[in-house]
Amino acid sequence: MSPRRPGPDRAPNQMDVARAAGVSTQTVSRVLSGHPNVRPDTARKVHAAVEALGYRIHAAAASLASGRTRILGMIVVSTDRYSSAALGAGVERAAAANGYTVTTAAVADHASTAAFLEAFDRLERQGAEGIVLGVPVELDTPAMRVRADRTPSTRSERASMQPDAPLIVDQHAIGRLAVEHLLDLGHPTVWHVSGDEYWLEGRRRRDAWEEALRERGIVPPPVIPGDWTPESGYRAGRTIAAIPDATAVFVSSDEMAFGLIRALHEAGRRVPEDVSVVSVDDIALAAFASPALTTVRQPFEEMGHAAALRLIAHIEGRDPEESVSDLHPELVVRASTAPPPSR
Repeated sequence: MSPRRPGPDRAPNQMDVARAAGVSTQTVSRVLSGHPNVRPDTARKVHAAVEALGYRIHAAAASLASGRTRILGMIVVSTDRYSSAALGAGVERAAAANGYTVTTAAVADHASTAAFLEAFDRLERQGAEGIVLGVPVELDTPAMRVRADRTPSTRSERASMQPDAPLIVDQHAIGRLAVEHLLDLGHPTVWHVSGDEYWLEGRRRRDAWEEALRERGIVPPPVIPGDWTPESGYRAGRTIAAIPDATAVFVSSDEMAFGLIRALHEAGRRVPEDVSVVSVDDIALAAFASPALTTVRQPFEEMGHAAALRLIAHIEGRDPEESVSDLHPELVVRASTAPPPSR
């Protein structure tokens, strides 16, 4: 049975929440103030009752009473790329389920270390109790260690709070899946449109591409540089279109692949009849491209969700309730790949 909301003449209070959750008002107060000694299942019941009743906590009053803000910070690259939005959605979902709010600071792509540190400091001043880093920044530096001693932080793509923790999703495996799929179809070689070299993910995929080719005795062709944008994919597509023997391309992101396919189409090169294309991410539009993209799926929202849960557990002095360190990339085969054309 759903909790009964108070009448229209008054807003719900903590007694209403306690009654709906089947706990005492003291327990409700402890949960909402972020007290560490509360059972996880009890906290979930209280948060569910809060949501069902529409109870609203006065943030300033709660902060004064508990000495806590229950704010998570998130630093992201200022971009319209799908990955950043999906990552943020995962952080928001985990925060809301645990009674936290999220405040975000954006930095430019290729931002200086000083700009990143300024964003970190700004979130601290806004009361962030912990910060999710959704940017390609090196954690193990003196400046970061000073800040981490003050405010816990975690990389969104890492499996734990440690700076040298493994990536949640194996980017090397992503590159292998893409390249081996094309080679197994019979293509004599695979060209590569790389991601931004500033990002570790792009470098790992490029290394996997080169390794997969060399293992089969194939000398890798020159890398075609990209920067994650459709525009860079379009430029790369014009380059590929001018290479008659190019029959297969591994593109380091779906958004670059959209631009590449457009350029091939304009040049009269058909996908996949003339050129097969594999990309990475499996964003929502990948299935609706023309042709539908063969791509390697990355679970961005799950990565953000896991990072936020990991951070909240650290802030509250407990072990995280779930781990996603074993998430595996998945090759999603659609219509943009086929065996090479017969000569």
